[in-house]
Amino acid sequence: MNVGRTIALLGGGQLGRMFIENALRYPLQVNAIDPDPNAPCAALAHRFEVGRLDDMTAILAYAQDADVVGIEIEHVAVEALEKLKAHGKRVIPDPGVLRIIQDKGLQKQFYLDHDIPTAPFVLLERGAQAKDHPTLLPGFLKSRTGGYDGKGVMSIGMETEIPEAFAGPCVLEQRADVHVELAVIVVRDDRGRAVSYDAVEMVFDPRFNLVDHLRAPARCADAILAKARELALRVAEAFNEPGLYAVEMFLTRSGELLVNETAPRAHNSGHHTIEACHSSQFDQLLRVYMGWPLGNTTLRDHAAMINLVGEGGTGLPQLMGNHEVLDLSAAFPHLYGKVETRTGRKMGHVTVLAPDHAGLDAAIARVKEYCRVVPSGATITNTNRT
Repeated sequence: MNVGRTIALLGGGQLGRMFIENALRYPLQVNAIDPDPNAPCAALAHRFEVGRLDDMTAILAYAQDADVVGIEIEHVAVEALEKLKAHGKRVIPDPGVLRIIQDKGLQKQFYLDHDIPTAPFVLLERGAQAKDHPTLLPGFLKSRTGGYDGKGVMSIGMETEIPEAFAGPCVLEQRADVHVELAVIVVRDDRGRAVSYDAVEMVFDPRFNLVDHLRAPARCADAILAKARELALRVAEAFNEPGLYAVEMFLTRSGELLVNETAPRAHNSGHHTIEACHSSQFDQLLRVYMGWPLGNTTLRDHAAMINLVGEGGTGLPQLMGNHEVLDLSAAFPHLYGKVETRTGRKMGHVTVLAPDHAGLDAAIARVKEYCRVVPSGATITNTNRT
């Protein structure tokens, strides 16, 4: 069972924390590095270091004794991963895959080159050039690098003023006529074998451009759900490397599926798998790291995941509504161990299970009515979030 092997994670956020929670069942060592000394992984990692993820020297020193190197955020020094791979380390995702995904322009071109359907786009040197492409407006302007959790993306119309933040290279993407946004997670091993999870339906919070909640399986026709899984498998096959691929896509009102973007790591759209599936996304990622057999992705029940986003300002986090949520028959709160809450910051999530979509509706409504993460001492009326 690869006893005593060491995994070095780049990034110490909540994705790493949930990965470590699963990995603690095995005789392995999981280390983490993050620029924040109070990062969520700090309390659980076997060894935690403070360091910048774009500092090649720091990463090489940190991972020198590791057997496997992984990421929990894309914004890391790919050059360091390339050197670690050259030194014989097992690096997942492959640095070549990460180079493509780090750059939204390269990622979009990758889809085009591999006949993967995606919204029409053009690559720009600066955001102001969007006005030169009226056939793609209205659309979305995306910084090619550095965007995360809704940052680096703006909706743009014919008369939109482009802020200075978009002075650098961008992607202008035509706005799709979206009926629903879906995501499918695919896990691929060294021999090219792949498993996929049921497509999830994502509902966004317009205040922060973040996922408010998701549900699995998505409320779509079986033929659409099968097509979404097939498309996600095509994306993973095109990258042709082992790893975990979270493929986000649009289902248009005309029934077309378009790939939006791919994350080569554990993803918000797979958090429900901890309780809802036989093998969670974090367990699958560990299996890929270790070269173990891939796990069972079957859903045990209908599931929903509701993000807990900070509100009411900044301060020590306080969870409200825990009692009311735990009174549900199958509810599982997860707090990420962040020492400071801020408005719009992901602080945790709640997964709920139910026998059908009607049961999910009731459970989602209860969580959204009662559950809050606010600064300590704050009081916020438990009115339903819409």
